[in-house]
Amino acid sequence: MTRATVLLIEDNPENRYLVTFLLEQRGHQVVPAASGPQGLDLAARVAPDLILLDIQLPGMDGHAVTRALKADPQLRAIPVVAVTSHAMVGDREKCLEAGAEGYLEKPIDPETFIAAIEQFLTPPDEGSRQ
Repeated sequence: MTRATVLLIEDNPENRYLVTFLLEQRGHQVVPAASGPQGLDLAARVAPDLILLDIQLPGMDGHAVTRALKADPQLRAIPVVAVTSHAMVGDREKCLEAGAEGYLEKPIDPETFIAAIEQFLTPPDEGSRQ
């Protein structure tokens, strides 16, 4: 696994700390954002390898952020994974319909979180077996 730059759009400081800690332990660089608009600005400036996105955010919700990312030709190829406590029936589908490639429920499990998100960092060519 190569080191990746991960944009973490999360307004809760404790969640930001935990996710940052887990990712940095694996050698990834984390760029934090505390709101949807800040996350969009950083995505354009940093061009991360992966975006982890809370759904309940100040400024604009995660669905709107995902739609904005996927509408931008420079950003649409970056995988977006919703990491959210929105775990009601239909919430996963709403995230995927907005354009997210993945969906993980909070609270995250530190034992499985990294493996769950690193699958989105593997280029499709490398991950497929012929």
